[in-house]
Amino acid sequence: MILIAIKACDVIIFTTFHPDKTKVKILGSGQETKNINELDQPLKGSNQSNMRAYNERLVLSLVRRNGQLPKMKLAQMTGLSAQTVSVIMRSLEADGLLIKGEPVRGKVGQPSVPLSLNPDGVCFLGLKIGRRSSELILVDFLGRVKQKVIHTYPFPEPDDIEKFALKSIKKFETDLGENAPKISGLGIAIPFELWNWAEAIGTSIDRMENWKTYDIQTVLSQSCSYPVYVQNDATAACGAELAFGTNQNKRDFAYFYIGTFIGGGLVINGSLFIGKNGNAGALGSMLISDKNGHTRQLIDEASIVTFEKQLLEANIDPSPLWTTENGWQTFDEKISPWIECVANGLAQAIISTTALIDQEATVIDGAFPEYVRHRIVKATQEVLKNYNQQGIEQPIICEGSLGTVARALGGASLPLFDRYLVDQNTSLNQ
Repeated sequence: MILIAIKACDVIIFTTFHPDKTKVKILGSGQETKNINELDQPLKGSNQSNMRAYNERLVLSLVRRNGQLPKMKLAQMTGLSAQTVSVIMRSLEADGLLIKGEPVRGKVGQPSVPLSLNPDGVCFLGLKIGRRSSELILVDFLGRVKQKVIHTYPFPEPDDIEKFALKSIKKFETDLGENAPKISGLGIAIPFELWNWAEAIGTSIDRMENWKTYDIQTVLSQSCSYPVYVQNDATAACGAELAFGTNQNKRDFAYFYIGTFIGGGLVINGSLFIGKNGNAGALGSMLISDKNGHTRQLIDEASIVTFEKQLLEANIDPSPLWTTENGWQTFDEKISPWIECVANGLAQAIISTTALIDQEATVIDGAFPEYVRHRIVKATQEVLKNYNQQGIEQPIICEGSLGTVARALGGASLPLFDRYLVDQNTSLNQ
């Protein structure tokens, strides 16, 4: 089972896809839709009463995308009657999801009253489980991080992460007090098949075997009163950039996320594309040539774990990479050779992806400070000048905008999309 993000009317819709079936299931909803070929429906509203849930999602989606909208503009954008939009807006306002702005007076007629999302209407939890650290965040309805806690370790162990997650969730709920019921879901961003990376992160295969049978989604669901979702961490990060980042207006881009290991995603025609087996966008597996002309995978050259190994070989403690916000500044004198390798690998991968999908842009982000990201992007742009690019048009090379929080924020976005934003499948379920 894999996850697809469909972007329609500038809104991303996450849904699960079964390649061996012809049906789609909304993640966490327990509802099946009709044949997948029937999903290409226009995103227009309906004035029928049994479409209220869809229409409410449609209004919320458009208001979120535009910041604030008055009733008449929403009626024009949705095709709904002004009366239907008024009913929906009153309902959403009563539920605390929309708030009124100051009336805007025109030259004639009644003043227009714009409505916007209520940041405190609902909130979401996002849990990132990584090879070196885990992170839990609480975000508001606008995706702004309100609370964050980080737990580091030499390698991930199911019991340890479970304790961290449950303790942190309980604290967040306690801190929210009477607002705790506003938590609308928990999304988990985790590397799939985590046990396959034991050697690369410096531990034994035996110590990672438990991940083969451990179901973190089920475990946390037993302790949470709200839905729990799960997605690959790099895919989640790409989805977060598409949803909340500065590159959400781009229709086609390849996304590289440099964490302990480099991963990524592909956005084609405004949608997250993950392929038949869910491995599209596994950009770390792309073959490149290192500085010695040897063929390697991108993951071997452009991952933070590679920098960690270089520091260890120089008898330098690499732990600040994972344990402190400003830890990277400790290694400023050692970072240039690593950035050179990263840029060389990224340049080759960018040429390959461009030859295949002719993307508008390439977005580069990672679990490091903004200045490191800036240096990597600049170095990659320079290296690209040295490669023959005949027959292709080089895409824009730009920075991601979410950094270290991208994966956790991607997790937090899953319940947002599933429960509050427009989903074409909703109309087919009625």
